[in-house]
Amino acid sequence: LKDQFDNLDKHTQWGIDFLEKYAKFVKERIEIEQNYAKQLRNLVKKYCPKRSPKDEEPRFTSCIAFFNILNELNDYAGQREVVAEEMGHRVYGELMRYSHDLKTERKMHLQEGRKAQQYLDMCWKQMDNSKKKFERECREAEKAQQSYERLDNDTNATKADVEKAKQQLNLRTHMADENKNEYAAQLQNFNGEQHKHYYIVIPQIYKQLQEMDERRTIKLSECYKGFADSERKVIPIISKCLEGMILAAKSVDEHRDSQLVIDCFKSGFEPPGDFPFEDYSQNIYRTISDGTISTPKQEGMRIDSKTTVGKAKGKLWLFGKKPKPQSPPLTPTSLYTSSTPNGSQYPIFSIEPVHYCMSDIKTGKPRIPSFRSLKRGYFCFQGPALEDFSHLPPEQRRKKLQQRIDELNRELQKETDQKDALIKMKDVYEKNPQMGDPGSLQPKLTETMSNMDRLRMEIHKNEAWLSEVEGKVAARSDRRHSSDINHLVTQGRESPEGSYTDDANQEVRGPPQQHAHPNEFDDEFEDDDPLPAIGHCKAIYPFDGHNEGTLAMKEGEILYIIEEDKGDGWTRARRHNGEEGYVPTSYIDVTLEKNSKGA
Repeated sequence: LKDQFDNLDKHTQWGIDFLEKYAKFVKERIEIEQNYAKQLRNLVKKYCPKRSPKDEEPRFTSCIAFFNILNELNDYAGQREVVAEEMGHRVYGELMRYSHDLKTERKMHLQEGRKAQQYLDMCWKQMDNSKKKFERECREAEKAQQSYERLDNDTNATKADVEKAKQQLNLRTHMADENKNEYAAQLQNFNGEQHKHYYIVIPQIYKQLQEMDERRTIKLSECYKGFADSERKVIPIISKCLEGMILAAKSVDEHRDSQLVIDCFKSGFEPPGDFPFEDYSQNIYRTISDGTISTPKQEGMRIDSKTTVGKAKGKLWLFGKKPKPQSPPLTPTSLYTSSTPNGSQYPIFSIEPVHYCMSDIKTGKPRIPSFRSLKRGYFCFQGPALEDFSHLPPEQRRKKLQQRIDELNRELQKETDQKDALIKMKDVYEKNPQMGDPGSLQPKLTETMSNMDRLRMEIHKNEAWLSEVEGKVAARSDRRHSSDINHLVTQGRESPEGSYTDDANQEVRGPPQQHAHPNEFDDEFEDDDPLPAIGHCKAIYPFDGHNEGTLAMKEGEILYIIEEDKGDGWTRARRHNGEEGYVPTSYIDVTLEKNSKGA
């Protein structure tokens, strides 16, 4: 390699270029890590919920697990940032500093090599000049010698010419000897410098370049290792993040989520009861057996617009009491069953419900919706929230009241702690007046006591509401159980009008009159005796009674029961002023008279 200075120059330049190329690769990898971490953080921020009130905080285990996964992913993004920072500091920064030092060192070594080569070239030129001068003087000496010999042999030449030629020969010979000595000296010097150049100076410079290139290779190896170590250092933390995600996935509990949904939407209402069997064929069979002509009640009747619905209550009809309005909703197209004397049942199809449905469509008179639809509408289209949560179903109302009581108790505890602290501070001020004025704490102490009294009143009020709700829920459960038993006992003994009789043959149910106007027969039949009361009830919840045939009532109002619930969720009741209508059975607390059947 002693004569490969230019090739070594190219190789060392290639080594520096490769180092800078790897540094550029690390820089781009750092940018990728930074962008990846930034995108992960933006993703977490996009799907993380904003701060919300406690009531709106996620409670489902699946939601909580997802938010825990987002937190772990945010930590994972932080570790990617750590990787980028470590690579930038330990790899990229170190490579750039070393590249600068390497360029400086290489430049210095190459300059030394070029200087040594220039010095050797200068020695060679000096030796070559002395050689050429010696050669020229030798040729001049030879010419002088030839001229002297020619004159010396010439007989015609004078002694002066010969002597002059001899002197010229001596002069050229002397100059040739001097140039010879000088050439010998320059040659010796050049040989020495050339030996020194190729055996000492150049090898030393090449060795330094070799050491520099080896250090560059070692630095690249260290950077490769540091590049991997930057990733390996965060692997334990990343593993913990992934373990956290797995634990979050395992924490999902489908049964708990289902229970939360049940607790959130549980209303506390009882489901509506069974619909009663409406036998429209009894009137036909009874008419045929009596040998009478059955004429529709709609014929021969006139409508007086002056009469009111209120006067229609308690009227006397041609074949008995006025039948009750149809309780909601009817299923005229359903399959009916009839009982035989031996207790067996067989299915029959009634044609009368079809006529009833067609008549209802013709008249266009709206029927009373079912209690389920009324309850749904009442709670879906409720007004603004009330202080006692009376607009909510019983179970939800109880939960809301309990939450409010817990919050008030926590606030009361804070006020109590603050009062105790103020009293202690006041005692300290009284014992050490220089620390403060005890009177300055009195306004704050008075305000705290006032807040405590206010909170106690609020707690007492909410506890009263809570006790009322819990008592109503328990009473409704007991009442529902007893009502089911009574319904089973008296199922076969009720007449269509709600009265009781010992003769089953006298129980006659008129055809449905939903399509007729309420005051259709007011002027034809008058009945001074209203239906007898079989019990009384107390309204547990208020009811609007917007639908026709229903009776509005206020919470706590006392009504008479004139007809029990037939299983459709409605009970017929009457006010003290004689106004009658249907009310939801689950909205009232019913008390039946013991001798109601004989009334």
